[in-house]
Amino acid sequence: MTIDANIIILLLDGNISIIQRMREWRQSNQPLFLSTVAEAEVLAYPKYNPIQRRDVEVFMDGNFTSIPFDRAVARIAAEIRRDTKIKLPDAAIAATAFYTHTPVVTRNVQDFRRILNLEVIDIK
Repeated sequence: MTIDANIIILLLDGNISIIQRMREWRQSNQPLFLSTVAEAEVLAYPKYNPIQRRDVEVFMDGNFTSIPFDRAVARIAAEIRRDTKIKLPDAAIAATAFYTHTPVVTRNVQDFRRILNLEVIDIK
């Protein structure tokens, strides 16, 4: 699963449905990927103080496989942006999903609806 930044923020805020789904995926050994772009979005969340931000870093390090926004992922993201005109962070997250051959897990399905052949899991 490629996890969108909004899912991480809601998870850290204690959203029960997201906690349950993450627990299920971890118990079934589902790989949980986090784009470095999504990681940057989470760490930019203005409600975190420096200590909370460090705790979030430790949490992400321990629970998700980081996928760097490298040249290969950037080229996929560029193609997505050319085809759909979506924002770069969303294109980067979608590109990470294509790169890892996993669906995107999000609460903002509309951000990804124009991307052909992208599997999106909407957690309500």
